[in-house]
Amino acid sequence: MNKDSWDFFEKLVPANYVKQAAQATSAKENLIRQLIQHKTIPDIGWNDITIETFLYQLSSMDSNNFNSNYGVGERESRIASGLVARRHYYFGHGIGRSGDLNEAQPKAAGSSLMYSLTNCMFKDLMKLMGIRSSIECLVVPVATGMALVLCMLSFRSLRPKAKYVIWLRIDQKSCFKSILTAGFEPIIINPVVYGDKLSSGIQDVVRAIEDHGSDAIACVISTTSCFAPRIPDDIDDIGAVCKKYDIPHLVNNAYGLQSKRVMKKIQNAYIRGRIDAFVQSTDKNIMVPVGGTVIASFDPNILTKISKTYPGRASSTPIVDSFITLLHLGKNGYRELVDDREAMFDYLKEGLSVVANKFGERLLNTSENDISVAMSLSTIPKNDLTKVGSMLFLRNISGARVITTYETKTISGYEFPRWGSHNFFKTPYITAAAGIGMTKKDVDAYVAKLTKVLSQVQKGEDNVVEGFHADSEVEVNK
Repeated sequence: MNKDSWDFFEKLVPANYVKQAAQATSAKENLIRQLIQHKTIPDIGWNDITIETFLYQLSSMDSNNFNSNYGVGERESRIASGLVARRHYYFGHGIGRSGDLNEAQPKAAGSSLMYSLTNCMFKDLMKLMGIRSSIECLVVPVATGMALVLCMLSFRSLRPKAKYVIWLRIDQKSCFKSILTAGFEPIIINPVVYGDKLSSGIQDVVRAIEDHGSDAIACVISTTSCFAPRIPDDIDDIGAVCKKYDIPHLVNNAYGLQSKRVMKKIQNAYIRGRIDAFVQSTDKNIMVPVGGTVIASFDPNILTKISKTYPGRASSTPIVDSFITLLHLGKNGYRELVDDREAMFDYLKEGLSVVANKFGERLLNTSENDISVAMSLSTIPKNDLTKVGSMLFLRNISGARVITTYETKTISGYEFPRWGSHNFFKTPYITAAAGIGMTKKDVDAYVAKLTKVLSQVQKGEDNVVEGFHADSEVEVNK
């Protein structure tokens, strides 16, 4: 509000009350000004009223919310339901323009400003988590698999002779399917076994490059966040190989942004070798609904290429969710979540160690993986392994994965033996992850119910509803 408005208010309400309100309003306006000026996450998270005030200010800058606007085009952000309009804070134009996600829209100055600020805040978050080099970020309204597709499609135009993608095997379907969706032929590199750990097959990567020729390779895809006993790929060595052979290096960092150790590995790999882009899910790293991904690169030209690969405009919903959440948390709030996650990882390992000792099992030694932990199920009969996952699911435990190690999965004609175990691990096991937002209550409930389930299974008291099969992606990897 301008000074005249406050002066008029004093004629209706006692002046001292108005002055107090003006000071409070000015404090909110200063927070907004600082955000626009510095383009960084505030140290202290904003309250909901301040966030909503700014959102409505931004949406009022879009043409569909002008008091006098007469739309005569086919896309005028007309929203039939008031409930839908309020859910989206009256943003309706989406982001980007045909052919470029980063291009500002003439009809949507507020949406464009919000998108730019969100990209900048993620850039700031990357630095908070350990990235020291200059970096740029691009939030895309698709989940991780499709974001990988966008990256590979942008590489295609830079490497017209390329027909292959070298993929270090990680048993998550979306990673593999993204290669096929992008129109490339995968060269599958199986992991190497180091005790309990499964890691990068560097020599096989080099052999594949030399066998097929570097010009025929669109990129190498490595992974930093994965289910134990898989540990993060050695992206230092992979980056060095990619630099030597001049091949793009794409890193699947789906839930690695929440790990300071992983982000430092990315920083070091860039300094030593080559990383063209790395992608991370918004839902896994900042706790928003599924549907958004942050693509980051040390080379702004690569991000520009990826931005121009996206066809048409894009939904602003994942951007609004991220924008709100980063302002809500602030840097201090995110630091606290990261510290809590690290503590919960240690607490989860302690709890599972107790369970392992009780039932003659053991925790697998995968110290390089600081998000996922695995416990053997060697004493469980083969026919009862899937019951463990099903019984946990029926007891409201989600996210635990029972890996039988004997299942084969076929994806688009490609056969993957020992699916879930990355082909090499032969002892059945169960995994759990200490993701951001996990609480002590979650761990305590999981440990208690896992103890009860294993005891019942060993005694033959399965209690599984006949015909029930737990979700293969969540409870039992088949």
